[in-house]
Amino acid sequence: MPVPCRIAAVLAACLALAAAALAQEPEVEALTRAGLVEVTSLDPTIRIEMRYATPDNFTGRAVYPSGRCFLAREAAEGLVMVQARLRRQGLGLLLYDCYRPFSAQKLLWELAPDKRFVARPVEEHGRPARGSRHNRGAAVDLTLVDTAGKELPMPTGFDDFSQKAARNYQGGDQTARANSRLLEAAMVEGGFSPLASEWWHFDGPGWRSRPLLDLPLPPGH
Repeated sequence: MPVPCRIAAVLAACLALAAAALAQEPEVEALTRAGLVEVTSLDPTIRIEMRYATPDNFTGRAVYPSGRCFLAREAAEGLVMVQARLRRQGLGLLLYDCYRPFSAQKLLWELAPDKRFVARPVEEHGRPARGSRHNRGAAVDLTLVDTAGKELPMPTGFDDFSQKAARNYQGGDQTARANSRLLEAAMVEGGFSPLASEWWHFDGPGWRSRPLLDLPLPPGH
């Protein structure tokens, strides 16, 4: 077989494998149609540690079927910009939570029915009417890491529902507060809005215009 033919055959095989992979992930297709994108498909250097896919969260149990992070494209592209700027400082992002299906929001509310900590999910005529900004794919929880992936000290751990997690808290470790301010500045520059009560939470641009979604997350890593 001539070399060009072999190359064409290899390319055809790769395309067939890619098409088969997509066909095996109807959840990804549905999320894509809804305007969401997997963050690591845009920048694989962004680290992902979806806490609700593990028992390492305030509920003590896994809520998601996988640790894959999906966000509205505009928010995902904003994170890519933030990551590029942080890289010049020898830092990077570690994402704790991204898009959250409305059904998962209902489970979180069942486990912790407290509006101070969890947005109450409300349905009208069998459809999501009120919920979390995470249900819109337009909010992200995250922190800073060094080049080795080690988390920088922050005022509290993730999902610490105390006044110490608030952005205006002046106590605690000075270095941790400085790291929190550095993260906030980088995210604001990338077009995100910080939540006053949680140093780790940021809303993406245009989050109010995005619909509440109850599309399942795909299984996998």
